[in-house]
Amino acid sequence: MTLSRRALLGYGAAGLGVSLAGLPIRASAEITDLTIAYNVNLPSWDPTVGPSAVNPTIQAIYQSVFDQYVGQDPDLALTEGLLTDWGWTDDNTKVRMVVREGVTWHNGDPFTAEDVVWSLERAGREETGNPIQFIWSTLDNFRIDGNVITADVTQFDPTIFKWMGFLTGYVLPKKYFEEVGSEGFEAAPIGTGPYMVDRFERNAFVRLKANPDYWGGAPQFETVTIKFVTDASSRVAEVESGASHITLEIPYEEFDRLKTKPGLAGTTTPVSDIAMIFINDVEPMLDGNVRRAMHHAIDKEQIVERLLSGYGVPISTLQTPEYVAYDPSIEVDYDPDLAKELLAESGYGPDNPVRFTIQTTRGFKPKDYEMIQAIVGLWRRVGIEAEIEVYEIAKHFELRAADDLAPAAFYNWGNAIGDPSTSTGHAMFGPTPHSVWDGQDLIDMIAPLWGEADEEKRIEGWKAVDRKIAKDGLVIPLIQYVQPIVHSAEIEVVPHVSGALHPHRMTRA
Repeated sequence: MTLSRRALLGYGAAGLGVSLAGLPIRASAEITDLTIAYNVNLPSWDPTVGPSAVNPTIQAIYQSVFDQYVGQDPDLALTEGLLTDWGWTDDNTKVRMVVREGVTWHNGDPFTAEDVVWSLERAGREETGNPIQFIWSTLDNFRIDGNVITADVTQFDPTIFKWMGFLTGYVLPKKYFEEVGSEGFEAAPIGTGPYMVDRFERNAFVRLKANPDYWGGAPQFETVTIKFVTDASSRVAEVESGASHITLEIPYEEFDRLKTKPGLAGTTTPVSDIAMIFINDVEPMLDGNVRRAMHHAIDKEQIVERLLSGYGVPISTLQTPEYVAYDPSIEVDYDPDLAKELLAESGYGPDNPVRFTIQTTRGFKPKDYEMIQAIVGLWRRVGIEAEIEVYEIAKHFELRAADDLAPAAFYNWGNAIGDPSTSTGHAMFGPTPHSVWDGQDLIDMIAPLWGEADEEKRIEGWKAVDRKIAKDGLVIPLIQYVQPIVHSAEIEVVPHVSGALHPHRMTRA
């Protein structure tokens, strides 16, 4: 057995304790109860099923309660989680995993290798509803020997251990789940993570309490209250008034203002999220001239400077510079004259514009709606009239899974493991529930890459896919995000390149 764990570990890119009515929290020097104004609701407590399981923004909440098979450091490097060792045989036909010992579930039950096997088998069954079931189903015929698990590889996936530290890669409690069922688990979830669920008010807040027996060490704050504050201006008010200690994803001009206020501090870091516009393969997007003109008409540099206060990196591919398949040669220039020429070839122009709807969130990410407003204005100059439709992020996931997005739809694509399969692959491979572009030529290019064992060949293959996507205008990458976090000066916040805001990594200053 030759394990590849070392290579994987080296991979990387670079009463409530608060007043929910908005009254100030206790003095910072006494902080034991941390309060976070969060930018998204939590729809479900099962981190392995349904659309919320693949929402990158929710993962920090899940990771506070549940542990993953494989852990991840703030720089994206994989590290030990509930598995302490993992890898393939030399011929890639089997995997071997070593399970951490001495861990307990929040209800006191012992964590065992059976929990790992049950979780993997459940994730691999189509009827369970795991959005990436096709990843987990590549393992079969599990065998347990003490704390060592072996399994057969039915279809080699070079990224499966990376997925074990990513979306849906969570271990759930076999005994407890079978006792209470899915509804009982939703009502009273338990994990092995650093925090335990104390109280949950849907669409309002979740209060977590520290797990004193956490295998990774008890977190510093006794309780953490995460308020679901989807409006950006309300999040600004939360932290400015002292109703919350921390918030994130606020307008950058507000970030610049708040970080200089007495008692507050600010942290920014480029994260693995890309602002992008999905293009659905419906009219008028079946016209390549329209798609390419849309991209060439967008002045990304201007958007970053004027709307984002310089916080952002213009980009033309679904790979950021931290990803292993990033190709700096892929550039789609701002060229409004070329955009007009392309539209004219298809009979469109300012006097006869092409018309469609573009969907966007508003306040989910800094200046998301305003970016789309600016883009629609730039499009109008060349002969494109787009009507803006605002929706909540949960609606985006619902529509995307049903392949029912508008012809254009704004989204922020997260890739917390930096692998091209989880950025270009899942965003653009038609058969996945995450893609809305179903072109057969692209499917044929991507399909062989899922199981390519030659790593150099695999990465070059993904770069070729990215070049085709840029050439044909099949998606519009906009910028790499820089995440703004404003927090009490009495708290040390460790930013994570994935964009996850982890309470258990926070300490008192």
